[in-house]
Amino acid sequence: MEAVSVFSMGTSGKASPQVRARVSPEEWQTRVELAKCYRLIAHFGLTDGIYNHISCRVPGKEEHVLLNPFGLLYEEITASNLVKVDLEGNIVDDPTGLGINKAGFIIHGAIHEARPDVACVVHTHTRAGLAVAAQAEGLLPISQPAALFIDRIGYHDYEGIVLRMDERERLLANLGQFNFLILRNHGLLTAGPNIARAFQWMHVLQQACEVQIQALAGARPLTYLPPESIKEMQTAFDSSDGMLDWQALTRVMDRMSPEYAA
Repeated sequence: MEAVSVFSMGTSGKASPQVRARVSPEEWQTRVELAKCYRLIAHFGLTDGIYNHISCRVPGKEEHVLLNPFGLLYEEITASNLVKVDLEGNIVDDPTGLGINKAGFIIHGAIHEARPDVACVVHTHTRAGLAVAAQAEGLLPISQPAALFIDRIGYHDYEGIVLRMDERERLLANLGQFNFLILRNHGLLTAGPNIARAFQWMHVLQQACEVQIQALAGARPLTYLPPESIKEMQTAFDSSDGMLDWQALTRVMDRMSPEYAA
């Protein structure tokens, strides 16, 4: 979990019904997609209570980012209750009055500020992700899901709860131009050009971590992917934009939790 640190706090957790009327159509669509992503992370069991963030850049000239209000579960996130902040975490629009977890946003804000190619950042604290993040060798090339990340994932050493602004420089250096980061002893992070891609990458990275923990638990010799096969897998994966997956998952959420779009 992250440190409890908020800019503002309300009590109801209910968003104003006027949110859609006061934002641009482009921002509203981003809100719908981001709320859907929160619900999908909850659906696949990748949450840590009210902690962690999925952040997304707001379309337009202003450097604003949307993320979850602090205190709501991912399964409670809707398009209307997302909080809009600037790159320093200062609140621009807070429909619920719940504020945000500043400690968690230090990571997200740094990436959004330094990487204009990144629209969405997903950060998780799953058990499998934490387990791999605690292993000295990091992610091993032992499965097809892992192939996507080999030789293009960064590692950031644990420095305690992320509250110090100077840690942002080291985190950004370790991420570099990669889109994937393992935070040692902490969790997983993906940074994508859109919400669909960032979610897909996180979903595959989580699978790779789960396979690794289960394979190591078998206490038998492992087989490793050949380097040429890894490159072929990465080329094949990169040639797709992930939208077919996203459309299928949208149908799941529309059936199970249509209120995400409200």
